[in-house]
Amino acid sequence: MLRKHREFYANLLFMQDVIIISASWILSYYLRLKESIVPLYEYPPELKYYLVLLVFIVLLWRIIFKYFRLYSPKGRYSLINEIAGVVKASTVSIILLTTLTYFFRHYEYSRVVFIYFWFISIVSLSLSRIITRKVRSYYLNKEGNQRNVLIVGAEALGKDVLKRIKRHPDLGLKVVGFLASDKENVNSRIYGSTIIGTYDEIERVVNTYEVELVIIALQLEELSKVKCILKMIECETVDIKIVPDFSQFITLRGETEEFDGLTLVNVQSSPLYGWNIVKKRIFDVVVTFASLIVSFPLLVIIALAVKTTSRGPLIYKQERMGMDGRVFGMYKFRSMKVDSEAETGPVWAVKDDPRRTWLGKILRNTSMDELPQLVNVIKGEMSLVGPRPERTIFIEDFKGRLPKYMLRHKVKAGMTGWAQVNGWRGDTSIEKRIEYDLHYIENWSVGLDIKIVLLTVWKGFINNNAY
Repeated sequence: MLRKHREFYANLLFMQDVIIISASWILSYYLRLKESIVPLYEYPPELKYYLVLLVFIVLLWRIIFKYFRLYSPKGRYSLINEIAGVVKASTVSIILLTTLTYFFRHYEYSRVVFIYFWFISIVSLSLSRIITRKVRSYYLNKEGNQRNVLIVGAEALGKDVLKRIKRHPDLGLKVVGFLASDKENVNSRIYGSTIIGTYDEIERVVNTYEVELVIIALQLEELSKVKCILKMIECETVDIKIVPDFSQFITLRGETEEFDGLTLVNVQSSPLYGWNIVKKRIFDVVVTFASLIVSFPLLVIIALAVKTTSRGPLIYKQERMGMDGRVFGMYKFRSMKVDSEAETGPVWAVKDDPRRTWLGKILRNTSMDELPQLVNVIKGEMSLVGPRPERTIFIEDFKGRLPKYMLRHKVKAGMTGWAQVNGWRGDTSIEKRIEYDLHYIENWSVGLDIKIVLLTVWKGFINNNAY
């Protein structure tokens, strides 16, 4: 029911957008070429040339809006986020449209029309979405249009279902109450709703309250009761949905998927598969090659400085753990004296570390000793953005006392990361770094990678915790 409802709403939005985009394009044509404030230097082109381009515009806007999840059933429920999505998608679309029309050598379209169209379409699409939300919410919440919902299960999972329903009044769902496992809790209140019976009273409650949707949200230990509950209402015409209690097992990017008609629940997975791997790799290669070209003079200067100021190799190769627990050799400009760990063994770098050379102190404080890792990125061992890799000897300790630590290795290690641009690097909280690294993995996108790279450059490479 919910899926069909959202699919209908998504199709309605698309048809509405097609009308608005078409009207905005034609209006932009007339404002610039028929009623122009700025004088034209030649006879205005006929409308038919712009109508031909409109076909490509509708198709392009559809693809970009879908990419930004503006028609997705899981899309943005926040109005502010939806309007922001419209602005972003429209801007990307107009840039692509302008680029494409550059190759139409046989005809030159007015760039002023494009500017008008960009502004008018954003305002119109945003207003239409605001109005549509208001009308939809008003209609669905009118008495008689709401669907009565019964939640079976009054524990944490059932409470979570109620909170989510309350967050989305636009769905037109009205919770009539809960069913609990025992009579002691009957008539108790949960977030404004009442426990109106027990599991074995479900048939009576469904008929008494004219329930149209039953949501079964039982704790894992109560799942054995589902069969009996379904048996009691098998003759009723209600919609039934089951919320599986797998939240306690989900550690990373929990979601469901279908495999040949079989529903699978992902409790732990990586975001990088399929086209996502290709997109991230293209981003890494393009930006890394550009960085190598720009930074080449600096790399030469640092290399000469390291070689002439202290005895030992130019590049230091250190064993680190990357994606899926694979070990690789991470490159750095040597910043410490030769055999600096001969007596102490592997230890953390500390403030005013006596093992550093005077040049190494500068390199580490500015993070310029990390620049050779651009080669690791080209080789595919690392990514520009991701959780910072750690030495394997320290990981043995971390994974023993920090259960979620190894989840960082579901993506490639990075030269910079979400934790680093938020200040969690060097001798700072490992727990906080894990929190930020997992947030990055959960929310990965090429856009987030670009944001982190820009923040790395914007905030500079100097950090008080880098030693």
